[in-house]
Amino acid sequence: MTAATQSLGRTASRGAATTMGAQGLRILVQVVGIVLLARLLAPGDYGVMAMVLAIVGVGEIVRDFGLSSAAIQARTLSHGQRSNLFWINLGIGAVLTCLCAALAVPVSALYGDPRLVAVTLALAPTFLLNGFSTQFRAHLNRDFRFVALSAVEIGAQATALGVALSLAAWGWGYWALVVQQVLQVLLQAVALPILAGWWPGLARRGEPMRGLLTFGGHLVASQVLVYASRNIDSVMIGRLYGAVPLGFYNRAFQLMVLPLNQINAPASRVALPTLSRLQDDPARYARFLAVGQVVLLNVVAGVLAFSAAQAPALIAVALGPQWEPSVHLFQILAVAGFFQAAAYATYWASLSLGLMRRFFWYTVATRPLIIGLIVVGASWGVEGVAVAYTVGNALAWPIGLIWMTRGTIAPTGPLFVAALRTLLVHGAAAGLSAAATWALPGLSEPLHLLLGAVVLVAALALAAAIVPAFRRDVLGILALRRHLGRARAATPLETESA
Repeated sequence: MTAATQSLGRTASRGAATTMGAQGLRILVQVVGIVLLARLLAPGDYGVMAMVLAIVGVGEIVRDFGLSSAAIQARTLSHGQRSNLFWINLGIGAVLTCLCAALAVPVSALYGDPRLVAVTLALAPTFLLNGFSTQFRAHLNRDFRFVALSAVEIGAQATALGVALSLAAWGWGYWALVVQQVLQVLLQAVALPILAGWWPGLARRGEPMRGLLTFGGHLVASQVLVYASRNIDSVMIGRLYGAVPLGFYNRAFQLMVLPLNQINAPASRVALPTLSRLQDDPARYARFLAVGQVVLLNVVAGVLAFSAAQAPALIAVALGPQWEPSVHLFQILAVAGFFQAAAYATYWASLSLGLMRRFFWYTVATRPLIIGLIVVGASWGVEGVAVAYTVGNALAWPIGLIWMTRGTIAPTGPLFVAALRTLLVHGAAAGLSAAATWALPGLSEPLHLLLGAVVLVAALALAAAIVPAFRRDVLGILALRRHLGRARAATPLETESA
């Protein structure tokens, strides 16, 4: 093993340990926000915010233009290239701010809700602020400076939440959510340049930008289609059924994506730069990717399995009894969450290997299918939308795995088998957990949650005892934890061969 390889392993280990620790704080802040704000705001308040974000949120993808990922993935990146990327992102953000403001009235007309004009105008500056911050964030990420990056993100998140809670308590309603969104972006825009220790120069001609822009162009086109497939549900519900049903759906959806976003974000932050540097070592690349998927999927599946099995008690305790209509929606969407998590390994491979053109055509082939299913499912109400969204994601995952990994150093077979094994084991454990509490309806909600958790863990332990492959998965996760604690020289996700 070369000195460079050992250094990469140590850096990846420290980065993974740092991001996992920081993510625990981030999850805590977000859960506190979900629980407290749900008791201070009405479903309609969330519906108003979701209506606007479903439309203007696509601008955030265009604003990035895939250039943050392009900067992280590039093997070398000069100061001039970084400066050019900064000015491109800033310019796109400025254009989108103006465009978002111009769309305020049309967005309001689409839903027939005059409140959306002011909300859209208030959110418009976030594009400019995020455009300013993009390359500072990429600079910290590329240099594995995860402590600084996490400190900024968690600090901004916690401060914005505190302000939102105060405003909600004072009766500001949906405006508390608007202020929270804008303030979080503003605080990051102030802090990131200070910590990055880098400042862009003037835009330069003659810098080799073609590869970066081509990478970003294919990525942003794909992300727009992915975004549309993940937000057409909110548009359809808001347009057909109004703000209150959308509020219930939105909370169910956010509970589903909470473990996905909070676990995938730190995993991707370490995985992408590490995989990008392992392209010339196919064996280590394949092991890193396969074991990385095992770790991520088992953590996500465990959280989703428990949450879906105990959704009635969990939502009653966390959000309050007024959110009971979200229970069944969340249970349906939890299945979609698993398939979205299963697709992350494919996404990592696509970015780290620079397969953006292939990823674009895969997206063109599959995302319209999901959008079509959701449009049809909307005829059967809000639950019809949830079922359609889940079916679409279940179909897209295996297609994407085969499409994106064929002919590459990514291990198609092990990735598929490991994900299917995780689904079956955690699905069975969730069924046993739900059955145990269903058989004892007289228990209080906290006791339901405790019993459900004990049964789920016992079922997973039994599966590890009788299913050798799942036992290897568990041992690999435990070995990874040991590596993260010691930050040894070997790349941490190589501790078990797939």
